[in-house]
Amino acid sequence: MLRAERDVSRRRLAEALGVHYQTIGYLERGEYSPSLHLALRIAHYFEVPVEVVFSTEPFPRIGH
Repeated sequence: MLRAERDVSRRRLAEALGVHYQTIGYLERGEYSPSLHLALRIAHYFEVPVEVVFSTEPFPRIGH
């Protein structure tokens, strides 16, 4: 949601984080759990607490 709200492409976010752009898709679909280091880098990129980006509780699906 943050990426879409801020109009950041998967490729741009991936380049900023030093990961493959497909990794961003895997994260967004819940197919991959990031390392703590990557989770913190994503939160830092968006300038939000890590809890805003990741949670132990599932986030509601968008548009449902």
